[in-house]
This record gives sequence, structure tokens and C-alpha cells, in this order.
Amino acid sequence: MSKNGDRVIRIIVDQLGVKEEQVQPDAKFVEDLGADSLDTVELVMALEEEFGTQIPDEEAELLTTVGEAISYVEGKIGTGDDDGNA
Repeated sequence: MSKNGDRVIRIIVDQLGVKEEQVQPDAKFVEDLGADSLDTVELVMALEEEFGTQIPDEEAELLTTVGEAISYVEGKIGTGDDDGNA
């Protein structure tokens, strides 16, 4: 997992109050992790704050799984690893 992927997972654990073991790439925020609509909005806001970026509503609506959130963040700002992809 990339550094930024780990940061996304930490935010999901903190925001949704789930165990880290539950936060798998294919886990859906609503169905698998028990998030409601307010939780998902707060999660997006936490990601925006953590990574210093804006996530437009139309893009946020497409982030339904842990893996999609990680891919989105890495696509916007890189992996955060020391290999030049930061």
C-alpha cells in the first residue's frame, strides 16, 4: 500500500469507526462499512482536508469503495512514496 493509500485507510477508520481489517479495497462505504449519506459527505471533507484538495460533488458521488477513494487520491496527488510519485 502506498503512503497516501495508508492515509486514506486511516481516515476511513477514524471517520466511520470501523476496524482497519474491514477496510479492504473492495469494501463499499455504505453496504460493507455501514456509512450513511452524512458519513460519506464527512469522509469526503476529511479527505479534502487531509490532502489539501477539492473533490467536486460529481466526482465524490463516484467514490463508493475504499479502492476507488485510494485510486482517486493517488490520481490527484500521487502515492506519497519516496520514488518520485509524490
